Amino acid sequence: MNTEIVSDKSSHVAEVTTPRPHREGKGGGSASSLKSTIAVSLTNYLDAGAIVAGASGLTLWQNYLGLSEVHLGWLNFISANCLGAAIGAIIGGFLADRYGRKFIYTYNLLVYMTGVLLVMCSVNFPMLLAGFLVTGISVGIGVPASWTYISESSEIYNRGRNICISQMSWGFGPMIILLLGMCFAPGGYLFGWVESIGHAIGGATLDGPALNVFSSRVVFFSLFVVAFVAWNLQRKLDESNEWKESQKAAKAKGEDTGLLHAFKVLFSNRTAIKTVCFLATIYLTWNLVASVMGFFQPHIYETAGGLSNEYANMLSCVGWVIVVAITFNLSFFIDRLPHKLFYVLGLVAALATWVVIIIGVNGMGSLWAFSILWGINGGLSVQIFYALWGSELFPAKFRAGAQGLMFFIVRGLSAVWGLVFTYIYGENGEGFTIAAWCMIVLLLISLIVGIIGCPNTRGKSLEQITKERYGEDYN
Repeated sequence: MNTEIVSDKSSHVAEVTTPRPHREGKGGGSASSLKSTIAVSLTNYLDAGAIVAGASGLTLWQNYLGLSEVHLGWLNFISANCLGAAIGAIIGGFLADRYGRKFIYTYNLLVYMTGVLLVMCSVNFPMLLAGFLVTGISVGIGVPASWTYISESSEIYNRGRNICISQMSWGFGPMIILLLGMCFAPGGYLFGWVESIGHAIGGATLDGPALNVFSSRVVFFSLFVVAFVAWNLQRKLDESNEWKESQKAAKAKGEDTGLLHAFKVLFSNRTAIKTVCFLATIYLTWNLVASVMGFFQPHIYETAGGLSNEYANMLSCVGWVIVVAITFNLSFFIDRLPHKLFYVLGLVAALATWVVIIIGVNGMGSLWAFSILWGINGGLSVQIFYALWGSELFPAKFRAGAQGLMFFIVRGLSAVWGLVFTYIYGENGEGFTIAAWCMIVLLLISLIVGIIGCPNTRGKSLEQITKERYGEDYN
């Protein structure tokens, strides 16, 4: 038995005894939190997979369509990495609070598959841009609902573990996509198969960049297949009981459950506003760095490091293997040890990554150090704690909406930063050192704010956390 002392809004002190393990009192209707977590986590696979699928084939699309660095910046700007996801998040978060988490899982991946098909069939820049945008919007719609659903369907002492599983899926996506990109890339082990597909569709005379880009089309097709499987799994999930209870309580009190009212409630509560500012700050400053790495990392290896497309994808893939391994190990300890410990370790690794760049990219040794250190940071990333705290620190009535708002802010500003980064970085990486100093400043902000504001939620139910922070009226 685990006994702890909890203070509510009126400073009354009560002894709360919670058996271990213990399900959330209003958890999801799924028979197993692990089973539902795996099904929902496929959303993160598709999120990261869409970003890295675009990144791994970026040079191929550039050569095929004759794109400039500015064109590449626009692709990043409207993709699942930035603006597309931002637009989707602000919509999806409040839809999930108004119509339920299951509503998102019933329809959203149909939009994702449409966007992927557009990319697969692209023959010009506007078509490619539209595909990236539609895919990005779908990613944004799904992310707030997925983190919310995972927390609401988890046992108290497995909430962090389940978020880590979700994050592992976010790591598996890039790892598998980069492996496919490496194998299907021109000169790769399976490029002969790509050539056969290209000639079957484009004719026997198809060659050069027009043939090479088929390797990227095949990678996007793999995302289409996973999205179809995920859609069939997710649309069968039960609705979150916590959401249903929240809706029932609101209706019993005669409260408005519409979208505009949700915005009003969120912005009229001082605790909620402070929480939004804290979480948005730590996630934004980290994500400005991570978004650049997620989309441009293989491109950076090719330009600043002088590597081939195949080697660049392989090195990026190694980094994601490290992400998955570190996150897997974290899942055993995150619900047992202080969150602040892992938060600090992850950001120290992130800062060390960019120190390597300041010292100078002078060979494969520094490129490997860069990849390994960033992999360690990814395994202990700020995104894990943002997802965990974002689903813990808000009441059910606007839990997904608050996350959608923050995701909108973060990915929207990341979109602007992606455009700025292309100018700082330069056509051939000549501004990479300046960019590295910018990254270090951003990561230091995330580190300092996170240390100051790290909440103490470990071992507490969502209902208990809500009562402590907002009082009885929000349960």
